[in-house]
Amino acid sequence: MGNPEKENPANRKVRVSLQALSDIDQITGYIANVNHQPENAIKVGNRIFDTFLRIEKNPLTFPECESLQTKKKFYRKALCQSWLIIFKIKPEEILILGIIHGKRKPSRLKTYKKVK
Repeated sequence: MGNPEKENPANRKVRVSLQALSDIDQITGYIANVNHQPENAIKVGNRIFDTFLRIEKNPLTFPECESLQTKKKFYRKALCQSWLIIFKIKPEEILILGIIHGKRKPSRLKTYKKVK
């Protein structure tokens, strides 16, 4: 397993974890049902998936996640409106770990290290 900075992570496919799918469901469900904005929920969901495509094309353009720092900078974050998309660059794939609102406590991000 080499350094993700030296290998070409742009050739890797994105895999979305079950945690991230659950996060998307909670986000869009809240917008649709609690805020009573179903059309906005669809737009937000689409923007999140568009961000996944941007991550897949060039994951190294996104900054390192300060709450999950490593020497090899495996953990990165992408901003999509008010949400942070946390992902990990692995040798064989780019794993979307989860999505959290930008105003939430960063300590919650540490739980994403256990996501597979």
